Amino acid sequence: MTDTLPPLWLKQGEDRRLRAGHLWIFSNEVDTERSPLKAFSPGQGVEIRDSADRPIGCGYVNPHSLICARLISRDRQHPLSESLLVHRLNVALSLRERLYAEPYYRLAYGESDGLPGLVVDRFGDTCVVQINTAGMEQAKPAIANALRRVVKARHILVRADSSMRALEGLPQYIAWEGDPGPDTLDVRENEGHFQAPALSGQKTGWFYDHRANRARLQALVRGLRVLDVFSYVGAWSVQAALAGAAEVHAIDSSAAALGFARRNAELNGVSDKLVLHEGDAFEQLRKLREAREHFDVVIVDPPAFIKRRKDYRQGLKGYQQINQLAMQLLAKDGLLVSASCSSHLTEEDFIRTLLGSARHLDRSAQIIEFGQQAPDHPVHPAIPETRYLKCAFVRVLPASSNP
Repeated sequence: MTDTLPPLWLKQGEDRRLRAGHLWIFSNEVDTERSPLKAFSPGQGVEIRDSADRPIGCGYVNPHSLICARLISRDRQHPLSESLLVHRLNVALSLRERLYAEPYYRLAYGESDGLPGLVVDRFGDTCVVQINTAGMEQAKPAIANALRRVVKARHILVRADSSMRALEGLPQYIAWEGDPGPDTLDVRENEGHFQAPALSGQKTGWFYDHRANRARLQALVRGLRVLDVFSYVGAWSVQAALAGAAEVHAIDSSAAALGFARRNAELNGVSDKLVLHEGDAFEQLRKLREAREHFDVVIVDPPAFIKRRKDYRQGLKGYQQINQLAMQLLAKDGLLVSASCSSHLTEEDFIRTLLGSARHLDRSAQIIEFGQQAPDHPVHPAIPETRYLKCAFVRVLPASSNP
């Protein structure tokens, strides 16, 4: 046992999942007689031991959370520290530099990079950090120092505004760590140049997870009419225009987001192809249908409709409704690009929802390709929750065209 970290003992048999590779410990797995959770403070470092007092590794604890502890290192001599952060970030960086020629990517993806509770997106010399756990919140100065050492980050923005922080009993805030940085983030993706809001944008300001799916779309839109639903700052729509789409319509409820979409179209010389629609996505789709509009390609990339398991049934209805509305706007032999970022939604139910939407409209569907998150969001094979993004490229035909 280390001299500096108090022990957190697990109940008999509750070490199996950790030894198989997982990093989470739930409160009902802790032997609270030997190590009362109330004795720990949120974010405190602990040494994790099984019921036979054998060491498993070290991590940090939060007695107020259902996931009450997270394993950081299987070597108990290397707890969460600036040194460990530098090492893990260097390992993460080596993958991203192998994948991408320019410094625009997700640098650290939580558990998959051995950094549970931490997400870092890189925008050149600016890093945007999401801290979602009490343990990483305590390590914030060390995280900033590690980023300066590993990627020479000039500006570090902490976006501590995720809803996940409420589960950890943490306050929400957005603040620069050190010198303030720019109001807009510079992004380069798939030969395009973009800008995104730093302080007021969604999540970290940009969604790198769809990079590969957006690249795949480019081969499917040349000369076609495209509709981008939930467009945000125009990542899908502007890249479709760059790839040769004849006309691209973008729908979003945020005027500010559409302002960035317009700016991004101008940056890439395709502003003449972009038509903006401000308003609720469901309402705008209905209005386009009433106007008898049709598109060759419709992209539906909504926010998570299923954020909690108890939202599952209602969320499924939302996915079926939005995809059905999208299919109604497709030309006779059209392509639907439908995505879900809900980790709770199974791939099977996602596909079933697409099929149900098509059958309800007396259409048939062919999934020609199935995408997931880009490789800078690697999947941890022992943690299925790290594989969350689903993206189906669906050819939608009249029912008579296919059995």
